[in-house]
Amino acid sequence: MLKIAITGPESTGKSTLSEQLANHYQTVWVPEYARSYIGNLNREYTLKDIEAIARGQIQLEKQLQAEAGVILIADTDLLVLKIWSEHAFGRCPDFILENLAQQDYNLYLLMGVDLPWEPDPQREHPHLRQFFYDWYKRELHQMGAAFAEIAGQQEQRFANARQHIDALLRQHKL
Repeated sequence: MLKIAITGPESTGKSTLSEQLANHYQTVWVPEYARSYIGNLNREYTLKDIEAIARGQIQLEKQLQAEAGVILIADTDLLVLKIWSEHAFGRCPDFILENLAQQDYNLYLLMGVDLPWEPDPQREHPHLRQFFYDWYKRELHQMGAAFAEIAGQQEQRFANARQHIDALLRQHKL
């Protein structure tokens, strides 16, 4: 099974692209566990919450892998949680760092910040999207991860992502 992680700053179309790709490749996509977790909090989130979100995200992905076909699409990954944690709290729980080092995605799709910001109660940094994009890109390079930058409007993003995934499928002869 090939695993694709959609990553990048807030409001860059990660969920939309995840759903489009899952439909196109007739597979499942792993939604962002943080959305429901934070949505159910009646207080400000803490560093412990980010670790709990990481645990929930890992568990959700494991559950959905059983339903996936040739490809699994993940709407988010632990890199998102690492950057979120380091920015919000100045550090990242060891659990996230250890599991991030073990992630086994075949390809990361790094979403560009050229889509308009869409306000959402859970989004925090409309003015820092380029800052976060650059941070994600540095981290992906440091991880030695295979990644592709995805930019343009939704249809362009979808077409660009499919090109990269199709090339990966050909490479793996799946």
